[in-house]
Amino acid sequence: MPSAPQILPTQIPEGTSTGIRYRLEGELVPVLHMALDGSMPVYFEHHVLLWKYPNLQIGLHPLRKGLVRRAFAGMPLLLLQIESGGEVAFSRDAPGHVVALHLRAGEALQVREHQFLAATQNIEYDYTRMKGFANMMFGGGFFIDQFMCTSGEGVLWVHGYGNVFEKTLEPGESIDIEPGGWLYYDHSVSMSQEVYGFKSGFLSGAGSLVFNRFTGPGRVGLQSAYYHPPGAETGGGGGQAAAIGAGGGAGMLGGLLGGLLDN
Repeated sequence: MPSAPQILPTQIPEGTSTGIRYRLEGELVPVLHMALDGSMPVYFEHHVLLWKYPNLQIGLHPLRKGLVRRAFAGMPLLLLQIESGGEVAFSRDAPGHVVALHLRAGEALQVREHQFLAATQNIEYDYTRMKGFANMMFGGGFFIDQFMCTSGEGVLWVHGYGNVFEKTLEPGESIDIEPGGWLYYDHSVSMSQEVYGFKSGFLSGAGSLVFNRFTGPGRVGLQSAYYHPPGAETGGGGGQAAAIGAGGGAGMLGGLLGGLLDN
């Protein structure tokens, strides 16, 4: 019998990486607190900084793709980075669970868009457009953030809605996840779309059941509160989904325009 996904720590009193000490704390809206010695810059989205001490220096983090394409894609136009020693704290300003993902050189993760919090400089950031209309409509967005550790050990911090669970898949092992329920997966894991239609019984004509199927080897992260853009959910949970997925309509339009730029 395969093992079920396991919940990741909700509190980390003392985590370490090169030049960094960090802790994760908070019950409802978690906070990532860091103390840096200045040897390893950390980059982040500009709106997630909660507080810092005045002596901590912040600059712009270089991006690989142009501002026009990023604007059409609905991706962040600016990433900032810490360029000195000091203390700082980050928060996604939403209920959930922050997890720390340590990567070694050559390891890469695919992360659901707009759920990245911060990363060490030795983790390279990029993004890609999801292929296939079904994946776009049911996967909660058009784009996936891509992170790869280029040297040493790096740390990627991401925010999940609800609580975050992780499943390590063996080679050829698969798991089906509600399309708004996955948070990240290793580059070695493949994702496909599974659609189940109801042809008879009381569910006849009620639509289809859709899953993203992930096949190992590698890790898959799940979040217990589904993410959907507004209008993607119908029936009793649509209000909650719309609140969690605020801005999803703009991302959909951005995806379509981004696709034109890619062609």
